[in-house]
Amino acid sequence: MPKQVDHRERRETIARALWRVVEQRGIAHASVREVAQEAGISHGAVQHYFATREEMLVFAMDFASEQTAGRVADSLRAFGDPPHPRDLLRVMLTEMLPLHPDARATSRMSAAYVLEALHDANIHTRARDGLTHGRELVEQIVRQAIADGRIGADRDPATETNLLLALTGLTPLIELGVIEPEAALTAVDQHLERLFSGEA
Repeated sequence: MPKQVDHRERRETIARALWRVVEQRGIAHASVREVAQEAGISHGAVQHYFATREEMLVFAMDFASEQTAGRVADSLRAFGDPPHPRDLLRVMLTEMLPLHPDARATSRMSAAYVLEALHDANIHTRARDGLTHGRELVEQIVRQAIADGRIGADRDPATETNLLLALTGLTPLIELGVIEPEAALTAVDQHLERLFSGEA
């Protein structure tokens, strides 16, 4: 009897191969042919799951976002239910920084995706929508923390959200060895400490 193929698993295998290509060689090498070679499957098999390079990139980025969300959820199990918003924000921010191999792979995929989005209208729309959704999620956390008296009522939630997300701009400094990962964590922790310093 022929072996049943798990199509989702095969798509994820291809996505992980794409991540490795992007991480090790850059987005310019993220062709269907090179990804197929990295995944150890035929060019035709990749095309069976992804008719175009764009489809492959979109799925790989969506899968990267799912993996990041899963790591955040796993990390939050160590905290209370519900977790303190400061802990929630810290976990979210640190998972967006290239501080361990999985986060580094998805961070590089994200950076490559944004660069691709600058020259592809369809990817641009998806990338913008994804970033907009992520930003809205962070702002909801900030707004609720202000309403709960954990962040000072004089703070503007939109501005504080932008400042929090600006911390992900530490990524190239870490990647290029300008600062050590510990320095990035210190910056995140000090910013959060100041943000929540007026907690009732």
